[in-house]
Amino acid sequence: MARQERATAIENVGLDGCEGGGHKWRQVTVIEKEVFDRLKADLPDSDPAMRRANVMVSGIRLEECRDKILQIGGMRLHMRAETLPCNLMEEQCPGLQAALAPDWNAGAFGKVLNDAEIAVGDTVAWVDAGEVAAD
Repeated sequence: MARQERATAIENVGLDGCEGGGHKWRQVTVIEKEVFDRLKADLPDSDPAMRRANVMVSGIRLEECRDKILQIGGMRLHMRAETLPCNLMEEQCPGLQAALAPDWNAGAFGKVLNDAEIAVGDTVAWVDAGEVAAD
């Protein structure tokens, strides 16, 4: 995964140019920087890029975020579910799959609710769900 400074979110699709966009619910995957900071002590070879998420956030916890709205810059994500770690992570770094399994440590995924530009350093916050259409 190559780090990007900016991305364009497309409503009901995902991030422009990212694989996996367009799925009904799993359009953008999100991980927490703090999870990977903690993992470095026990798994020094681990790297957030191994998780292959679309966005890494800091200062916000994703655990149990189903049906919450996460705002990153101008993009709003309807968070749908936990992202489960898979054997590909284990192949890259032994122990990573087990380390990411508890407490939503592998992140979460959601559906893009609006077209927007996002950039490194944007504010990240939970916002009022308001009127979120049922999927």
